[in-house]
Amino acid sequence: MNRKLLQQLKPEQIEIEIVRVEEPEEIGVEEAELDEMWSYVSSKKNPRWLWHAIDRRTGQVLAYVFGRRKDEVFLQLKKLLLPFGIKRYCTDCWGAYKRHLPAENHEVGKRKTQRIERKHLRLRTRIKRLARKTICFSKTEEMHDLVIGLFINRYEFGISV
Repeated sequence: MNRKLLQQLKPEQIEIEIVRVEEPEEIGVEEAELDEMWSYVSSKKNPRWLWHAIDRRTGQVLAYVFGRRKDEVFLQLKKLLLPFGIKRYCTDCWGAYKRHLPAENHEVGKRKTQRIERKHLRLRTRIKRLARKTICFSKTEEMHDLVIGLFINRYEFGISV
């Protein structure tokens, strides 16, 4: 507070303006796109899935997990997404989504999953071990998850490790 200025001012010189502050924006993600991406470790007989979710408005990756294409792995991702307060989920027709997401907050279809599919393409282009026909592949699940996880942490979260 500027006390010198207050001492010099006279009440007739002061003009008061009352302004109503807008309601604060609700915290949380309005819509999120969820999808899974296939790759393999050692051979195509050993599939490995990257499950991840992005904010539809910003394209920012919210969370990701690795595992099989099973409900348990999706439930791990869902647990990671709880703090974001997601109001609407946009997914493809995979059964795990239908079984574990509330129908009133779940939109199924390709129309609202284009951004995450583009992110898949970008990942497949930049990380050769994710390309479908390649001579580059991971020999262990640990290395597979580390390489992809480091890439996501660096380019999506800005965390250099």
